[in-house]
Amino acid sequence: MKPTLDSVNLQFLEAMTRAGTKDDLLSEYVWICKGVFDCDSCDILYREPGDGLGLRASTMVPELVHRLRMGKGVGITGQCLLTGEPFFIRKGAQDHKLFANYPGVEGSDCESLASLPLIDRNKHVYGVLLLASSQQWNFHASERKRLIDLTNLLSLSVQGYVGAFQAGNQSNRLGALSEVSKTIATSPYVEEILQLLVNLTAQQFDYRVCTVRLLDENRGELVLRATQAPAKAYQRKRAIKLGESIAGRAIEENRPIIVRDVLTDPEYVGHDLAEEQGLRSMICVPLTLQERPIGVLSCYTSEVRTFQPDEIKALETLAKQAAVSIEHAKLQVRNTLMQEMHHRVKNNLQQVASLLRLQMRMSSYDTVEQALSDTLNRILAIASVHDLLSREDLDHVGIKSIAETLVHHQQSSLLLPDRKIKFEVRGEDVTLSMNHATQVALVLNELIQNAIEHGFEVTLQGEIHVNIEAHDEEVSLWVSNSGDSLPPDFDPSVKSNLGLKIVDNLARALAGKFTMRDVLGWTVAEIKFPRHSGE
Repeated sequence: MKPTLDSVNLQFLEAMTRAGTKDDLLSEYVWICKGVFDCDSCDILYREPGDGLGLRASTMVPELVHRLRMGKGVGITGQCLLTGEPFFIRKGAQDHKLFANYPGVEGSDCESLASLPLIDRNKHVYGVLLLASSQQWNFHASERKRLIDLTNLLSLSVQGYVGAFQAGNQSNRLGALSEVSKTIATSPYVEEILQLLVNLTAQQFDYRVCTVRLLDENRGELVLRATQAPAKAYQRKRAIKLGESIAGRAIEENRPIIVRDVLTDPEYVGHDLAEEQGLRSMICVPLTLQERPIGVLSCYTSEVRTFQPDEIKALETLAKQAAVSIEHAKLQVRNTLMQEMHHRVKNNLQQVASLLRLQMRMSSYDTVEQALSDTLNRILAIASVHDLLSREDLDHVGIKSIAETLVHHQQSSLLLPDRKIKFEVRGEDVTLSMNHATQVALVLNELIQNAIEHGFEVTLQGEIHVNIEAHDEEVSLWVSNSGDSLPPDFDPSVKSNLGLKIVDNLARALAGKFTMRDVLGWTVAEIKFPRHSGE
């Protein structure tokens, strides 16, 4: 005697009481369906970004759950998803024109097959139930109706479980909020707070991806500072302008902004990466301290869903707590930096002393004023790093910021009245630690000064460009000028002035390399050093 719908429903309910997660529930359901219909295998596949299908439960290949994926429209299940109509193949299923084996799985003996759409309360097809048999299955009208009814019952049970799970989550929001807040409040370090915030928020609220961007007020940009997304492409997402993003709008309007589906929202930036990472719904919550914005917390789900009012309230409270913790940590770090400043000043004075000794050994100045001017410029280059440190992000300084500061200084102090030189600084603002920032500042100072003094001895006008490039493992700096050409036999390792010797020494201190050559009529001085040494 075949099980009735009531008896199957009872089995579904019993499975719901045992299941700890949605995956556990789906796994129990496929085994129930396999037994009810006495078939050889039963699988559940869910719609994925791009309308492909991902295996979520299987009696045939359970080891491939969450690993196996089918492309859009591929196979009978793919067509079932797209059309929303059930497919019944009575015999010769493996010879059917739409039949497709799972990728990487050897074909099984499949004679009959039923593929039925899983439909939610909003009439949206979110997955497929697949039943296969090695024996002929006639699929009479009554059997087809029974299959469709059971599939609808299964779908309603899954939706009911998800609803109950969300309700349980809602009742536990306070506990999740307390857990995250308590943990981030114990850390004295900004980077650790940010990483804890995204890791714990994703874990406690069951989000696919969480990110934190902090506001750079000088540039009007939101800079990615933490994410638990494993993809390197996501971790290296560029800074975004306030006015060009949904996260920026959350800050400007000082309220959470919700996007129901990032794959279809025209305002969302980065559809390809979102599809690749399986992101669907998003909420951006501003991080504010006394109505002053400092950043934004963005949370993504793996399915299109609604963010509940209590969930939004919990995230807002968490964002306020995180903002307080971040500012508190910054104050602590600034106090620590003040204690370390004496040590740093001592190191910098030693560096100045070393430069002076080198200058004395290679003295070729016509006047004392020239010697003092060079010394002054080197000291000011070091001072510029300290100045930027007081205005920028705690213990890190950007190379582009250093270059812009030095260019401004050189324009105002070294440029002769009859020289018309246009300066341009381009590239990424790669951040460096205090020690490396000082070394790079001295390098840039010498190269810019060398370009002005030796590149335009005869030529009265032209351009000087400073370019910064950051790759996965390396940072490259170019200072190029369109002035006087280098001699054909020029070798910086042989014919170097004091400034270029300083550059060469500092390049080696950064585990890098310095070169200088003619490129298409431009004199190009280049230094490359490993990215890790600068970070």
